[in-house]
Amino acid sequence: MSKLNADGVRSAISQIEQRRNSRVLVLAATHLDLDLLPQLYNELQRLGRVKRLDLVLQSRGGEINAVRRIAMLLRSYCDELHVLVPYFCQSAATLLALAADQIVAGELAMFSPVDPHLHGSGMGEAETAVSSLDICKFKEMAADWFGMNSEQSQAALLTTLCEQLFPPTLTAFYRVSTEVQVIGEQLLQWQLPEHSSEKRAAMIRNLLTGYHSHHFALSGTELQNLGFKVKREAEIEPLLWSISLSLQEAIGEKTGFNNDARLEAVLLSSSKSYLRTQQPENIRPVWIQE
Repeated sequence: MSKLNADGVRSAISQIEQRRNSRVLVLAATHLDLDLLPQLYNELQRLGRVKRLDLVLQSRGGEINAVRRIAMLLRSYCDELHVLVPYFCQSAATLLALAADQIVAGELAMFSPVDPHLHGSGMGEAETAVSSLDICKFKEMAADWFGMNSEQSQAALLTTLCEQLFPPTLTAFYRVSTEVQVIGEQLLQWQLPEHSSEKRAAMIRNLLTGYHSHHFALSGTELQNLGFKVKREAEIEPLLWSISLSLQEAIGEKTGFNNDARLEAVLLSSSKSYLRTQQPENIRPVWIQE
């Protein structure tokens, strides 16, 4: 058995549904990926289309394209999508939250910038994870710290950069950054249809390039101040926090299903609990109904 208190989480889900007149799903994952889609699709089909779907989301990030497909799937089964965030909802999870009509953020809700990371390497060196922003800010750093503003200096900077990073790697950084921008704008149309496309683009660009660290922990209030639809709802915060605590104790921990299996994702409703484990001998993760 896992350490997840599934009965306690389902009880909290039922109470939130009663107070908000909604249907609630809890999705928590160490990594948001495309393999989440089939199980999420099965559960949404079981629930049927609803007027308001509340997604309790807890994740530190994942794949940008997976987030896009998860958002599209959720939106196709409800008239209104609200994302409820008790704790961490970072990186790609922040992008997923932007697809909601409304974000309900607890006091400890934690969002983040969305600059993508890739593995890059210098000539003959081991690969390291590098943010696209590290590349984007290289020119600004050289000008600010070393006064390299001339055209000759800028050309030398590009040569130096290409010597340190394989040129196709630089192109990959550009492509994935553009992809995040485009997907972010697409998702934000659901939340802010009244804004111009230029306004939405600027808001996503700020999350992409406006912070000096990918790990900058944005609060719900700070996200609201950036123009996104975020609010507090004190009545349900204790219930959301109880769900988060259960998830914190279980996600990433070993399960009783297999000595080496770790719980990497859960999907819960008021009546069903699905746990995804990754076992070393299996290429694909395994879903178990508890």
